[in-house]
Amino acid sequence: MIQDKDRKREVIVKRVAQELKDGDLVNLGIGMPTLVANYIPEGIDILLHSENGFVGLGPNPEPGNEDPDIVNAGGLPSSVVPGGAFFDSAMSFTIIRGGHLDVTVLGALQVDQEGNLANWMIPGKMVPGMGGAMDLVAGAKKVIIAMEHTAKGSPKILKQCNLPLTAKGEVDLIVTEMGVIEVTKEGLLLTELAPETTVEEVMDATEAELIISENLKVMDV
Repeated sequence: MIQDKDRKREVIVKRVAQELKDGDLVNLGIGMPTLVANYIPEGIDILLHSENGFVGLGPNPEPGNEDPDIVNAGGLPSSVVPGGAFFDSAMSFTIIRGGHLDVTVLGALQVDQEGNLANWMIPGKMVPGMGGAMDLVAGAKKVIIAMEHTAKGSPKILKQCNLPLTAKGEVDLIVTEMGVIEVTKEGLLLTELAPETTVEEVMDATEAELIISENLKVMDV
């Protein structure tokens, strides 16, 4: 089982990047999902959308080459690929709400076995609101959750979310440092295991019931 935090994040975002297909329009959420931009496979031409108002999001700039006027939705320095375009929030959310996004990648506090998502509030603590997450998960054709499998040892993949929901039944795929889980009508299907991780470890770290794929394989990360 992977223990190093940086390695966990690398495994997650590398595997998420493999889900992206040539020609996709993709939104990357605040936090870890923005790192996916650094691992787009060679030969795959996609367009990244940033909800604060542009398409053509590029990799993180090298230190010293940051442009203070170009930041991603999390306010961190970003780059723009040739052909990128800037616009206001109204246009940005027209793209989202109009169903034009092929994929959105978001973090989560909790996901459950019905594909419900909770990712915007911790009761009793001051944290940012949900931002555009409600619009993104409702508008995108595919919703991928990129997150660590547990929080301080407690499962984040539950039978039923107990935090306020961002969306009901919208999650399609969950990628963690322990494996890849598809949300199906029959339940949560474990399709891939991370290197050096066992099925038993994944099940012990997951409250929800898991169906183990007959074609279970090791993540290519």
